[in-house]
Formats: sequence, C-alpha cells, structure tokens
Amino acid sequence: MMDIPSPLIRVTNHIEAAAPAILTTAARLVFAGVLLMYFWQSGTTKVGEGVLGIFQPGPGAYIQIFPKAVEAAGYDVSQLGVWHWLVVVSGTIAEFVLPLLIVLGLLTRLAAAGMIGFVFVQSLTDLYGHGGLANGTLGAWFDKASDALIADQRAFWVLLLAILVLRGAGPLSLDRLLFKHAE
Repeated sequence: MMDIPSPLIRVTNHIEAAAPAILTTAARLVFAGVLLMYFWQSGTTKVGEGVLGIFQPGPGAYIQIFPKAVEAAGYDVSQLGVWHWLVVVSGTIAEFVLPLLIVLGLLTRLAAAGMIGFVFVQSLTDLYGHGGLANGTLGAWFDKASDALIADQRAFWVLLLAILVLRGAGPLSLDRLLFKHAE
C-alpha cells in the first residue's frame, strides 16, 4: 500500500473541517438563487386582492392546488369547503414563509423539512391533479435525460433541502446568532 504524503493529509483535514460551514452556506445561497423567487412567484399567483388577499385566495389558487375538485365543482370555487380554503391559505403562506426562513437561516432545519413536505405534495399534485403521469412530466432516473421536471429537478431540490435539515443553517445564519447551540 502507498503512503499518502502528509501535506495532502493536512489539506484534506482542512477541507474536511471546513466542509460543514461551506456546504450549509452554499446550500442556502443556491436555494436563494434558484428557488426563492420560484416559490414566491408561485405564492403571488394565489393571493387575492387587497391587504388581506392571502386569506382570500383567487380562483387560480384553487385550480393550482385542487384542479380536479375545482373541475368537479364546475369551476365555481365557492362550492369548495373550509378544508380546501385552509389548505390553499396554508400552502400559500408556506410558499412565502418557509423560503424566507431558509434564506435568513432562521429555524432552518424546521423550514427545510417543511419545504421537503411541500415539494412532495406539490409533486403529487402535479402528477395526479394536473396529469403529469399521463404527459411524461414525471420522467425517470437512470435515463440519458436530466430534464424531467419531477424525477430529476425535484430530487435536486430535496437533496439541497436535506443538507439543511441534516446540517443546519451554517455559520452565517440567524440560527447561529440567536440560538447558542445552533449548528
């Protein structure tokens, strides 16, 4: 067996020591650069008119989240129940609050776990509610294409979020500033 030169071992040890801080900070930066505005823009399409519009979602919000239920109601969202309203309002608030918490590095593990759940529900809605299974949106792993909206893209999203769930927000975060033992 070949001995590894000690300078290489020292460099490797420094990289290993810095990895958690670099990985978590980079994960939040990539999230901010790639997904923050995606989710915020999606949230704005659901908000109704006026200051309290977040609590009075427009018809498009219901169509996005409950496409089959809205169709069954003849596109009259007033026919939907309180449960539908609660899910739409909660989902809309989540699209604004959870990404903001991640970018700020505040309650990051909880926010990232919430976003993983959100992405899972979003993906199921896209597949079953919007016909993604029938039109090929799901895609497949281990094929030569890397552009499937759900199988490929969202796997990367969840991996990015999983880093934050498992490792925390990192050194440049409100978690670190506010909570003594935050990683």
